[in-house]
Amino acid sequence: MHNRAPAHRPSPLALLVTAVVTALLAAGCGSGEPAATEVTQPPARAGFDYQLGGAYDPPEGVSVVARDRTAPPAEGVYNICYINGFQAQPGATRDWDADLLLRDASGKVVMDEEWGEAMLDVGTDAKRDRIAETMYAWIDECADDGYQAVEPDNYDTFARAPRGLLTAGDAKAFLTLLADHAHERGLAIGQKNTPELAPAREEVGVDFAVVEECGQYDECGAYAAEFGDAMFVIEYTAQGLERACEGFGGKVSIVRRDLDLVAEDAKGYHREDCGTS
Repeated sequence: MHNRAPAHRPSPLALLVTAVVTALLAAGCGSGEPAATEVTQPPARAGFDYQLGGAYDPPEGVSVVARDRTAPPAEGVYNICYINGFQAQPGATRDWDADLLLRDASGKVVMDEEWGEAMLDVGTDAKRDRIAETMYAWIDECADDGYQAVEPDNYDTFARAPRGLLTAGDAKAFLTLLADHAHERGLAIGQKNTPELAPAREEVGVDFAVVEECGQYDECGAYAAEFGDAMFVIEYTAQGLERACEGFGGKVSIVRRDLDLVAEDAKGYHREDCGTS
């Protein structure tokens, strides 16, 4: 369709303004880059619950909940979607191409023995890109389901792998890919544990930290130095909770959960925070 000719010839000033606006639009919209999607950051110092082992109604006073990506988000609160970012879930090793599993010098798959998870090989650009494609689909599912943020676990896999197989640089490069995609989908993204890489927060593009047992191991300060109050702390012992609350209670979000993170009606369930400890 052609526009009808204007009734009046535009002035030279109008032509100049039009040219400038057109150039700006071309630079911002004609480059093929998707428009930026607004990201909602989690509220600071909020009541928090960590529900990876089973979803249940958020306790009173909780306004931020983290759940596994296979669970629906909780209603009426800010939701963080958990994905296993650097390792295969237990029993899911065969879901990955064989060459994407980290292998030692003998060719054996390297396992995180504590959790029975195969480590993913993020040691090259090509493999990072291939692994990321799966993660992108998970992140998309989180966004489509209504989550506001994503939490990729096992950022510190490189530190548990046999020496020389993975580096901190590999981990940062891979998490940067996930951060970029999360932001494109309008999701905030959290750094999981790994205090030694907290200073790379801006380089990688993470928005907040999800931290296990920083009170127990005297690491909360290392995260707070980089993330301020954008921290969600999970402790698993009475001592850890006490230490976290003494140093950072009222400054960051802190909760104590049972190690298996089971649902509220399951055997072994435990939850308390600085206000109830």
